[in-house]
Amino acid sequence: MVENLPPLPWVILFAPLVACVLIVLFALKRPGAAAGIALAGIVIPFIASAALCWFNTVEMHSAVATISYDWVKIPGFKIGFGYLIDQMTLVMLLVVTGVGSCVFLYSSSYMKGDTSYPRFFASLSLFAFSMLGIVLADNFLMLFIFWELVAVSSYLLIGFWFEKPSAADAGNKAFIVNRVADFGMVLGIFMVWMLSGMGGAERTFQFQELAHRIPALLHAGTIPQSLFVIAGLLVFCGVVGKSAQFPLYIWLPDAMEGPTPVSALIHAATMVAAGVYMLARVFFLVSGVEAAMTAIAVIGAITLVLAAGLALVQNDIKKILAYSTVSQLGYMVLALGLGGRTEAMFHLTTHAFFKALLFLGAGSMIHALHTQDIWEMGGLRKEMPITSWTFIIGTLALCGIAPLSGFWSKDEILVLAKRENWVLFTVATLGAGLTAFYMTRAVWVAVLGERKKKAKSHGKKAHAHDAHDAGHDGHAHESPLPMTLPLIFLAVLSVTAGFFGLPAFLNSAAEHGAPHGEAVHHGIDWFVAGLSTAVALGGIALGTLLYKNAKPGHDPVVKGLGGLYHLIVKKYYLDDFFSALAGFVQNAVAGVLYRFDVKVVIERGVNGTAALTRSAADRVRRAQTGRVRTYATAFAFGIVAAVYFILLKG
Repeated sequence: MVENLPPLPWVILFAPLVACVLIVLFALKRPGAAAGIALAGIVIPFIASAALCWFNTVEMHSAVATISYDWVKIPGFKIGFGYLIDQMTLVMLLVVTGVGSCVFLYSSSYMKGDTSYPRFFASLSLFAFSMLGIVLADNFLMLFIFWELVAVSSYLLIGFWFEKPSAADAGNKAFIVNRVADFGMVLGIFMVWMLSGMGGAERTFQFQELAHRIPALLHAGTIPQSLFVIAGLLVFCGVVGKSAQFPLYIWLPDAMEGPTPVSALIHAATMVAAGVYMLARVFFLVSGVEAAMTAIAVIGAITLVLAAGLALVQNDIKKILAYSTVSQLGYMVLALGLGGRTEAMFHLTTHAFFKALLFLGAGSMIHALHTQDIWEMGGLRKEMPITSWTFIIGTLALCGIAPLSGFWSKDEILVLAKRENWVLFTVATLGAGLTAFYMTRAVWVAVLGERKKKAKSHGKKAHAHDAHDAGHDGHAHESPLPMTLPLIFLAVLSVTAGFFGLPAFLNSAAEHGAPHGEAVHHGIDWFVAGLSTAVALGGIALGTLLYKNAKPGHDPVVKGLGGLYHLIVKKYYLDDFFSALAGFVQNAVAGVLYRFDVKVVIERGVNGTAALTRSAADRVRRAQTGRVRTYATAFAFGIVAAVYFILLKG
């Protein structure tokens, strides 16, 4: 354990928060200053993350560094505030700050003209602070606090255009669905805390302590394995919500109501990956429990196939990419369930690059054409060459075409699945084919095919994504430099990231005795590489055959899927099921509360008290007759009674 680290982690964590505060206090009326402050607040952490990575690798020889300060300390209960730096932390820091810097720069142009421009950058900076807190957290409670801050930031950004009902509803849906999942996560965290003290030691939330203690307790049989299964799956509930796994992925497509840069940063590269990162961080909870691992792997496999099917039938380019994100997150969760933490983190990293590229590319198209419907796009190769070719590069990386980054990371997962479970390997391979097909469909219709309608001319703009008009000639023009530079940078990473040696770097902690180190597959499995490439090329070929000359209103997938199309378009009726469930619970609870209100509060409480008062008053009223004879008689009876009791006492 190394503790002589420079204060770089604190710079990384608090720079975005400082930027957020400065924007709120001084730049709400100064859009240019707000963008500059926000950009500085994410670029500085990126530089600091690179410096920290160099220091950890060269000076510390990849040793783990941790510092924790006592925040709450009472007998039997302690909460720390600190950071944990290892290879996984470093990779995630570079992903969050690197992709974040691209998105912040892109947003400075994309959001120009929006009346709430400074508020957007303040919210984006708050999100960056929250996400970096999750990455750096060294204990469960600190992680959960930042976990909820990310939820607040996401709510603010999804519903950024809150005056639009669909955006406000999407923000509410994301927030509520994640609160349901996080309730299970809270129960899991405190269950882990209680289990950590079963061996007689002081209970703890610290990851490093738990990483040594939990496996030891499991191996010794001190605690029944069933309790570990329950604890691990409860914590996994948070992953199901945040990383949009079956059945709670229903919120992510609706989240596309937010600005496209938000979709790129939060709902493709970072926030949705937080669940995968968290599960990788607490992998010791489930790695020795077969039942929990199996459940996680199966949920990941179900998610990747169902979401890929949903992407097939979407016409909104952002929703195609949203369901694609859900599917790729399914791959990562599948890898974790099969014991491949390194494989999951490798794919998380490469996916962040090419999926952010795809979302930003889609945003560039929307920016120019003022539509999100792929059937209203097309003909962009000459008009928007940078956007078009970078989007195609991102698509090929997502499809897993060699030698782009997606090929290496997805194949690692497929090799793992082949080694561990042939059924899941088959499912994952099918998902790869579906990915290639629906992305080819999107490329041919939205980019390579002919324009279905002219770009919209100047007119009233509802939101910032309409700020950049098509030219006076009705043609789309390439986006400005602040938008195309991030596309080029991310395209380069999408091509080269597979050669960075990330699996070896992530796994180097094992050589230094880190408790979370694990073996990773090295080399190429030629069977898997050949099969995955053939499946991807087959999907691309089929997509090209069907969509090269496709026209609006004649979508080949509608006829091809037959009766299955209606089921998929209805989102497998999951949204309807949850709406009915929410309605049932709401009506049932409302019915119980109504009966309690009427029968207990009103009839027994309010009306009963009034009736009792009326009855008592009626009896007291009868004692006041106004007749002297009655009062004298009562007085005489009183004297007799008093004398009787006095004599009786005597």
